[in-house]
Amino acid sequence: MLSLMRYTPTTLKWGMRIWPPFLGAGIVVKEIAPDWTSATVELHPRRLNSNIHGTAFGGSLQSMTDAFHALLLIHRLGRGYNVWDAAAETRFIRPGRGVVTARMELSDEELERVRTETADGGKSLPWFEFPITDRHGEVVAQVRRQVYVRRHRGASVPAAG
Repeated sequence: MLSLMRYTPTTLKWGMRIWPPFLGAGIVVKEIAPDWTSATVELHPRRLNSNIHGTAFGGSLQSMTDAFHALLLIHRLGRGYNVWDAAAETRFIRPGRGVVTARMELSDEELERVRTETADGGKSLPWFEFPITDRHGEVVAQVRRQVYVRRHRGASVPAAG
């Protein structure tokens, strides 16, 4: 099984840039913060990721945000946790023309809440909300993503650091 823990933010960014589902969809990972607190992703318009109106296909907008909060949590929590995407909601606000950008963040407060909720072996199902914007800063879509987190049974989890 592939261990994501061995990758640096830069290595993961470049690997995701050439990952076939993202590469084919015109999705470019611009940045993963060195401290794993955020990720910035762009969707570049192409013929194959546009709808009949020539704007960003809704599925491509959803794909560009898939798994990033889970990845940030995996690295900030450390070993000893199961982390999965659980749900997603996207509210489309205006047509996405040109390059669109999503910046996904994981605050220290959100991280601590997850640690607290899972400390006794329970699960945490946090929601993260953020916009996808166009080059003018106009909101194209508002996205909510939910992540499932639970400690591995019997695993010792490192203290918060």
